[in-house]
Amino acid sequence: MPETQRTLEGRVALVAGATRGAGRGIAVQLGARGATVYVSGRSTRGKRSEYDRPETIEETAELVTAAGGRGIAVVADHLVPAEVEALVGRIDAEQGRLDVLVNDIWGGERLFEWDSTVWEHDLDNGLRLMRLAVETHAVTSHFALPLMLREPGGLVVEMTDGTTDYNASNYRVSFFYDIAKSTVLRMAFALGHELGPRGATAVALTPGWLRSEMMLDNFGVTEENWRDALAKVPHFAISETPSYVGRAVAALAADPEVARWNGRSLSSGQLAQEYGFTDLDGSRPDCWRYMVEVQDPGRPADTTGYR
Repeated sequence: MPETQRTLEGRVALVAGATRGAGRGIAVQLGARGATVYVSGRSTRGKRSEYDRPETIEETAELVTAAGGRGIAVVADHLVPAEVEALVGRIDAEQGRLDVLVNDIWGGERLFEWDSTVWEHDLDNGLRLMRLAVETHAVTSHFALPLMLREPGGLVVEMTDGTTDYNASNYRVSFFYDIAKSTVLRMAFALGHELGPRGATAVALTPGWLRSEMMLDNFGVTEENWRDALAKVPHFAISETPSYVGRAVAALAADPEVARWNGRSLSSGQLAQEYGFTDLDGSRPDCWRYMVEVQDPGRPADTTGYR
C-alpha cells in the first residue's frame, strides 16, 4: 500500500453490522487506509444469525487485514445493551480510543413487504424491522460515543437508504421501511447537534443500488457477471459495489475538514464527486441523481453521464 494511502493508520473504527453488504465494504476500505477496524455482528463461523447466510464477521475481519489494516471480529447483538457495552469496553481496553463509528446495523431484508400497507404488513415483522434498524443504532451510540469524545475529531456515520431530499418526497417500499430509513436520517441530524459542539461530526450516508451479496443472489448473478441481470432489470446498470460506499466513509474519515458535513445527509455518488474516488471498475455511479432524472420518470435505462 502506498504510504500516501495509509491516511488512517493509528485510527480505530467500529463498524457495527459489518458481516456483509455495505458494512463489509466500509470495514475493508477503512482497512485499506491502514485503520484498525472492529467488525461486529451476529453471524460467525460457529453460528449463523436469522439471515442463515454464509458471510461471517471473521471473514470480514480477515478481509480488513488483507487490505492493509487490522481487522478484529467481535460477536455482538446490538439489540442487547450488555453486549454492546462489553464491545465498547473491549475497544477501550485494547485501544483506549475510538475515532470512527459506523452504525450499519440493519437486518431487515427478509422482514419488509413491498407496497404493503401498515394494516396488511405482518405486524411482528414490521416492529422487528424497526427495532433492528433504529433501536440498535441508538444503543450503539449510547455506549460508543463517550469513548469517541475523549479525543476531538471523531466521526459517526449513520447508514441508511435514501437521502433526506429523496425520502422526503418519495414513499419508500412500505410504512415500516419508510419510517425506519427516514428515522436514521434524523438520527444523524440529531447527533450532529449533540456532537458538533463537542468536537465530533455525525453524518447520514446512503449507498446507491448496492450489489450486495444478497442482491446478487436475488438476481442470480455474481459480481463477475452482474451485467447479465440487466436483461430483466435494465436500471440495475446504475448499481455499485459495497466498496464504493466504503471508499466514501474512508474519504470522510481521512478529511481534516469533515466537520463541514456535520448533520448532513450524503450519498456515495455525491462524495465520489467531492473526493475523487471511484468504484472498483473506475466509474463513479451517481444513483440518486439517476433515480430522480431517469428511473422515476419512467425513462429508458441509460447511465450515460451518471457513472
